[in-house]
Amino acid sequence: MHPYFNHIQLGYMGFIPFLLCIACTLMLGSSETLVGVFSYYSMGILAFMAGTLWRAGDQPKSHAVFAVATVIPFPLLSLLSPTLMLTYLAICFWVVLWTEKAMPKWQETHKDYKQMRFILTSVVFVSHLFMISQAIELTR
Repeated sequence: MHPYFNHIQLGYMGFIPFLLCIACTLMLGSSETLVGVFSYYSMGILAFMAGTLWRAGDQPKSHAVFAVATVIPFPLLSLLSPTLMLTYLAICFWVVLWTEKAMPKWQETHKDYKQMRFILTSVVFVSHLFMISQAIELTR
């Protein structure tokens, strides 16, 4: 068992609340509450992911700044429409992955972890697209 095994399991388990929000939306219909729960859970996960990239003294200053730049506007996100908030969050998940891939430690990372990060980022992105469609539906 490689040292990233627990990280991989936790990564997939972290997707469960996203999946539950989507399942509830499919079963119960669009709801501002579900869009909100999904959005704020997404913010929490994104903040966690960006925070894991913050390795003091372990990367150039530009990487450190970029790692947390995605979470700096979080207080303002609540002022945006749910559609804009979800769009911002969807893009930021890719930014965090690209930032992680740009770090020297990525080359040493186990291939299973790299695969998990790409799969989860892709699925989380598609989940955001689904919830964006639900947020748009609520405005009609």
